[in-house]
Amino acid sequence: MQRAAIVLSSFTVSKPYLSLNEITSQLGASKATAHRYTKALRAANLLRYDERTALYSLGPQVLTLAGAARAGLPIVDAAEPYMDQLVKTVDETVVLSVWDGETATVVRSADNTDHIIRIGVRAGARLDLTNSAQGRVFCAFLPRDQVPSLTKLLRRSPELEQEFEGIRKHGLSLNSPDINGVRTIAAPIFEGSSIVAAMAIVGTTVSISTDIDSPQAQALLATTRALSQRLGNPE
Repeated sequence: MQRAAIVLSSFTVSKPYLSLNEITSQLGASKATAHRYTKALRAANLLRYDERTALYSLGPQVLTLAGAARAGLPIVDAAEPYMDQLVKTVDETVVLSVWDGETATVVRSADNTDHIIRIGVRAGARLDLTNSAQGRVFCAFLPRDQVPSLTKLLRRSPELEQEFEGIRKHGLSLNSPDINGVRTIAAPIFEGSSIVAAMAIVGTTVSISTDIDSPQAQALLATTRALSQRLGNPE
């Protein structure tokens, strides 16, 4: 079981395809042993193998397990009533994201608004690190060593540092790029003094303002602060 876990954890977003030699190296075992484990994982749909490239990648069953893991996160249960109340207050889609080690990943979306056309966000969606409001929240509040790609991104776009300072000052990410007429504002959720999630309101550029004093921004801020206090944040 431990060796199977080592094989699966060898795959990352930056390295989604591995050869048998690379898997063997990760295992620290013989090639025959590595082949035996990859064969068993393929039978369980946890790995797939491309005969054309002779490379392995994670299989579809991993998505099912990942969804179950996300649904079982304590922050999801804690945030659910706060999200549902916020939807009623602002009548816009509300999204909860957590840090997956590389970027923000959506773990719950509440889109039961009264709008004829609803904006839905898929649970499991991985958001752009700096082009999403939630990604920028994590960039602003996580320790730098937990965001390994941030140093390179800041070299390319040094103006982002000023944006992160504004997010830390106001507790809100208001200026992420608008994509296809959709606008998102986000705020951090803390457990103690550490960020554990980001909550966001997703709407259109017509319905969502980038003004820090807008009703949506203030409702989001009040909600995330209340949830953070429940989780032990003193501020």
